[in-house]
Amino acid sequence: MDDDPDDPGEPGEPGEPGLSERPDIAAAADTGPPVGGSPVGRRVFLGLVGLGAAGVLLGAQAQDWLERVVGPFISKDGTGLASLLPVGRFRIYTVTGDLPSRSRADWKLKVGGLVDQPFELSYDELVAMPATNLTRDFQCVTGWRVPDVEWRGVQLSRLLDRAGVQPGAKALRLHSFDGEYTESLTLAQARRDDVIAAYRFEGDELSDEHGGPVRLYVAPMYGYKSIKWLDGIELTKRVHPGYWEELGYDVDGWIGRSNGRDDSPV
Repeated sequence: MDDDPDDPGEPGEPGEPGLSERPDIAAAADTGPPVGGSPVGRRVFLGLVGLGAAGVLLGAQAQDWLERVVGPFISKDGTGLASLLPVGRFRIYTVTGDLPSRSRADWKLKVGGLVDQPFELSYDELVAMPATNLTRDFQCVTGWRVPDVEWRGVQLSRLLDRAGVQPGAKALRLHSFDGEYTESLTLAQARRDDVIAAYRFEGDELSDEHGGPVRLYVAPMYGYKSIKWLDGIELTKRVHPGYWEELGYDVDGWIGRSNGRDDSPV
């Protein structure tokens, strides 16, 4: 598969189930809808509606505040209904029913598997590496899109070069410190210039609700490929389908060319 950053590559294999074939999971987005937790009560729900409407009226600064304050409540809503509210520009999701958190001092990234030199990286060490800035849209597989999002991080290819990828490695398995979520990329996809381990978002440090301290950002793919709360990169012989891919999402989640959708590419 071509790893030219201007080439979105090839779609998933024929016959791979997409969203149109799995309506039971069509409500997932970003890193999936909330699972477990307690439903948001009627009074709280109505309050969130009012806050969401205020955020839309007051602009981006108010919306960002709402994402930080209301996001944790939405992530604990077992019904998933709260995620439909107009709270901020993004919808905040977690597959575990809570909002994982790890301090920058405690965060570590482990890179291993089929590599010559496995290593562990601290947050400060990651930030000290050469950085890449990207301003791209964020496209959710359920249809919502946030334009011109500013990201800063380290190209995944730099981490792979540091580890020394062995000839037998063909793919990456990515791990989240939420203990549940995984994702995958082929080696060619991971080496694209627009795939980064992101630690800054819209000019600020990446918050818990947006997957901090570090998350993946895969610009040309749907949001579920950009795994939140990243803490592990494992080089493997083959692609291991990720959390939502096991439930029917396309493994190759190219925007506009997978999951039965026709969104404009990023």
